[in-house]
Amino acid sequence: MSATWYECKVKYRKMSDTGAQKVTTEPYLVDAISYTEAETRINEEMKAYISDEFKITNIKVANFAEIHPFENTDRWFKSKVSLIAFDEESGKERKTNMYLLVQANDVKEAYDNTVAVMKDTMGEYTIPSITESPIMDVFPYFSGEEGELDHIHKFNEIKDSVPEVEETEEAKEILEDESLALVNADVDLDEEE
Repeated sequence: MSATWYECKVKYRKMSDTGAQKVTTEPYLVDAISYTEAETRINEEMKAYISDEFKITNIKVANFAEIHPFENTDRWFKSKVSLIAFDEESGKERKTNMYLLVQANDVKEAYDNTVAVMKDTMGEYTIPSITESPIMDVFPYFSGEEGELDHIHKFNEIKDSVPEVEETEEAKEILEDESLALVNADVDLDEEE
């Protein structure tokens, strides 16, 4: 199931470069199931960054097919990718557009990153446009599986370990009987030789 991204506009007071406070509205992306969850998630995320009051002014479904963050980059770019398909019935090329949100430092790097993302695509494609996006940050949904890694490691350790058998009186008797049977079988073999 693919992610649904919601663009949330947040209005708050921000300190400008000159030291004066100004009211600004910035868009953010959150991965959510519904508008309600998107509002809840953006409120939680913004509380960590904004100490003053803020207001969610708009929430809408974003039209990004995929989001691709890259290390050592600080801006988001909207890449329009046209997938080219050949229609055998009409004999014409058909283009289907999709939009990727790619992180980069400049337009050239955004183009290179888009090409890197599309390298495993089987069909032909073109990149007709790349524009800087006003998106300030992206908040993907984490299922909490990252915290469950300790449980997975513990499970694997238990699975790979040799179980310790607790010796009970009954188990001791069975082992003694099996040992005695093996000794007797060995004695019988010696006598036959």
